[in-house]
Amino acid sequence: VFALLTLQLLFTFCVVCVFTFSPVVKRAVQTNLWAYLSSYIVFISVVVPLSCCRSFSRRHPWNIVGLWLQAVVTISFSYMVGAIASFHNTSAVFITMAATMVISLTIIAFSAQTRYDFTFCYGFLLVLAVDVAMFDFFCIFFSSYLADVAYGCLGALLYSLFLTVDCQLMMGTMSYRLNPEEYVNAALTIYLDIVLIFL
Repeated sequence: VFALLTLQLLFTFCVVCVFTFSPVVKRAVQTNLWAYLSSYIVFISVVVPLSCCRSFSRRHPWNIVGLWLQAVVTISFSYMVGAIASFHNTSAVFITMAATMVISLTIIAFSAQTRYDFTFCYGFLLVLAVDVAMFDFFCIFFSSYLADVAYGCLGALLYSLFLTVDCQLMMGTMSYRLNPEEYVNAALTIYLDIVLIFL
């Protein structure tokens, strides 16, 4: 799972670097809205069936197909993240990448060795996700720099908690453990948690 996750994150890192450093690519994305929106459409059309059909990717011949679908998810999500990063300052993007890397490695190491079980916190995380969504809705009407910073910090905290729970589920350090054949779903879930921390 971590080898697959590393490949996905390296590909996303390379795509974000291209979108951040190349002025031609940056200008093309910022002027062509269809190129930006197409990544959302491809991402949603692939990740929803892959997430809804979890039993599909548990059996041996079909989990290979799930890997190919996960490659499409990684390409489309990397393109989407690169397009979003092209609208921001280069130094801010790399500071955020470094912070995401430190947060992710710390959480993965913590989840592997802790005695505390966070897998029962999904109800709490749902409530927190609704709270963050409502805060985002109110930030539309009352926009300020401090509200944007608070929203970014709350989002990073939320997906850091999701990453903690998902890592414990994958590693089987607590009472519940994922099936070993669910490596496609486990890698996809942890990949999405880490990239959403970055966003």
